[in-house]
Amino acid sequence: MNNVFSRVIAAIDCFTEWTGRSVSWLVLAMVIVICYDVAMRYLFQQGSVALQELEWHLFALLFLLSGAYTLKHDEHVRVDIVFQSRLLSDKHRALINIAGIVLFLFPFCGLILYAGWSFAENAYFYNEGSPDPGGLPNRYLLKGSILLAFALLIIQGIAELLRNILKLQNTENN
Repeated sequence: MNNVFSRVIAAIDCFTEWTGRSVSWLVLAMVIVICYDVAMRYLFQQGSVALQELEWHLFALLFLLSGAYTLKHDEHVRVDIVFQSRLLSDKHRALINIAGIVLFLFPFCGLILYAGWSFAENAYFYNEGSPDPGGLPNRYLLKGSILLAFALLIIQGIAELLRNILKLQNTENN
């Protein structure tokens, strides 16, 4: 069973690492768009609503799609005073992680997926675009990325759950 868990964890981690590194290129795209927008606005007095919205959309994608990568690298916010305390053993840390994943991460992601489905679906069926003249069309793509982001977070959450179960088993065997 440990071997199966280890292979599942490795596959999910590899996928999440690839996703995170791919999404990181959005930073470069965002910087280029922002620099171009600023240059056009201040040097040529030519502003663009579409460019400003593209900046926001790129930032939203970067923020949303990097959540699973951040979880994989254990960089999400937590109360380190408690978690990193010398009073907690590795077993207790694994138990806290398991409880957090099962009681908070999975239900929250499930709730967002449930509520977000109709949110993205309505945007698609009504072909929602920007309410601003000259703004970007197809807002359903951005709203659909919310679903993708939380699905990726659940997938990485499964890897973290399995990783902590293995840690728990290893501390009990030692």
